[in-house]
Amino acid sequence: MGKTIAEKIFAAHLLDEPFSGTRVLKLDVVLCHEITTPIAIDDLIERKKDRVFDPAKIKAVIDHVTPAKDSKTATQGKILRDWAHRHGIKDFFDIGANGVCHALFPEKGFIRPGNTVIMGDSHTCTHGAFGAFAAGVGTTDLEVGILKGVCAFREPKTIRFNINGQFPKGVYAKDLILAIIGKIGVNGATDRVIEFCGSTVDSLTMESRMTLCNMAVEAGGTSGICMPDITTVEYLWPFIASEFASKEAALAEYRKWSSDDDAVYDQVIEIDATALVPVSTFGYKPDQVKPAAEFNDTKVDQIYLGSCTNGRLEDLRIAAGILKGKKLAENVRGILSPATPKIYRDAMKEGLIDIFLDAGFCVTNSTCGACLGMSNGVLADGEVCASTTNRNFNGRMGKGGTVHLMSPATAAATAIEGKIADPRKYL
Repeated sequence: MGKTIAEKIFAAHLLDEPFSGTRVLKLDVVLCHEITTPIAIDDLIERKKDRVFDPAKIKAVIDHVTPAKDSKTATQGKILRDWAHRHGIKDFFDIGANGVCHALFPEKGFIRPGNTVIMGDSHTCTHGAFGAFAAGVGTTDLEVGILKGVCAFREPKTIRFNINGQFPKGVYAKDLILAIIGKIGVNGATDRVIEFCGSTVDSLTMESRMTLCNMAVEAGGTSGICMPDITTVEYLWPFIASEFASKEAALAEYRKWSSDDDAVYDQVIEIDATALVPVSTFGYKPDQVKPAAEFNDTKVDQIYLGSCTNGRLEDLRIAAGILKGKKLAENVRGILSPATPKIYRDAMKEGLIDIFLDAGFCVTNSTCGACLGMSNGVLADGEVCASTTNRNFNGRMGKGGTVHLMSPATAAATAIEGKIADPRKYL
């Protein structure tokens, strides 16, 4: 009987099975940021276990509130900064070199097909786009990962989505993943890996695949995952060129991290990409989704472009293409946070930042701040935000605020009209 990619990764990294169904895996990468990691650091210090299993396999960044907004967030940053320096963690990205973790770490080439990856952050599933098993974990698991380089999991079953066909005009990866979450619900993939396959996925860029995998957790998934292919190799080539004689050799090696034709799945769900339309969430759950064209005069106060879901250069290009020569609607404020300094710099070189500034956007540094209501765009009670982020929970971007999740294209169209709008009329 064949295996899924998740089963292959588990088998290759298995160290122990202390209880039936509980697998202790060797970790390839442990990712850290300043919100969840300081708790683990302080506990390790208190237990007199202030050590790291391998400083080369730990990557750390200050990204959620940067620069610090108050003494508490400054302290969180200091704890992470001092810890990274104390243990010689060279891949530590401080203010000025930092970016949103799930955009920055792939950009640096830290994630490879077949890897096991953990972080104290629910959207760690983003890195499954590279054919890795990547999962968000709690403080205890993060501590053990830092100290011993292992983590215990129940081997998840896999739901396979076969997605075929070409996206219609105005439809993007964000629309696809929102449609999937709307179809199976916020608990539809609990304790499951979501495998994204088919001709549609094969045609997507790595940026779009990361958008897909990023929101697997919003359906309850442990991880989202895509099969590594030549697109994966091309993205990683600047980092792996010394390891392989050719791109074809790299592809042959990475192809082993693909599901077998006779693998057994918990579910197989077919999606016709040609039938998709631009969508947005409503209410306060990521599975409350409907076509953007069906919103009746839903006014917004703020547009937010950024985050680990849709703050990459591809996303900025899409939004800028709609906004060029246009202005924000009256009484609507726009905020753009490019996900990394490199994305910011590349967007400037392409003239994209000028387009956003001319439209009336505030362009900020790279940060997660607004996405979770901590800084750089927090909503007031009763305000509404059209956002390219990943969660629309009640109060997510500020107490009493409402968030509508959508693609960069739909957000740009909404910015022009001041109400949730279908982007197709601008394309």
